[in-house]
Amino acid sequence: MEQGGGRESGFVGRGLSKVYITGETQVHALRGVDLEIRPGEVVVLLGPSGSGKSTLLNIVGGLDRPTGGDLWFGETELTALDEAAMTRFRRRNIGFIFQFYNLVPSLTARENVALVTDIASDPMDVREALDLVGLGDRIDHFPAQLSGGEQQRVAVARAIAKRPRVLLCDEPTGALDSQTGTRVLEALAKANAELGTTLILITHNAGISVMADRVFNFLDGQIASIESHPHRAPPSEISW
Repeated sequence: MEQGGGRESGFVGRGLSKVYITGETQVHALRGVDLEIRPGEVVVLLGPSGSGKSTLLNIVGGLDRPTGGDLWFGETELTALDEAAMTRFRRRNIGFIFQFYNLVPSLTARENVALVTDIASDPMDVREALDLVGLGDRIDHFPAQLSGGEQQRVAVARAIAKRPRVLLCDEPTGALDSQTGTRVLEALAKANAELGTTLILITHNAGISVMADRVFNFLDGQIASIESHPHRAPPSEISW
């Protein structure tokens, strides 16, 4: 089966659990989580450290596997895929953005983005991706010549250049001040709006939740509550 189902695919998880075992110690990172994430939705994951947010993000992105439960993306049962099929799923469907930019210092912005476009099946033009995040005029600059916010926007351009169905963001503004953080969130919101990309974002900044369709509040390995927003606020209205 083609991994990914189609542009309109969303996630459905049932009874997702994750137990890490260290020696005789068991850590229950997820405890029977049920969730549905709709195509094109913006979802923010909030909660204290150790509440299960990053574990869920890694499972949704195919970087980790649950100890129990089932996870589907459209008609594809992700929890049934072998490693090779999971790798294909990630490459075709998922873009990752982390707190630290992970750019290659010896490559320009253009070359960093091209690392993805060279292996993607239907990539964006590199300049188009950098224009989308407002950095078309910095295309030949090296990371050392860019501010932290600009480097993070290059990382966003790199992630969206392969046209992923889903962008997974783990504290993408955690190392940034409010002004540059807002620019990064504006780039993510633009990718969601113009490409239809589903956006799932972990943050410790509760103010960012106003740009989400829904907010999943995590506590002790479970989704303690879900808030729905009938209208998203633009990143420029976020209170830092």
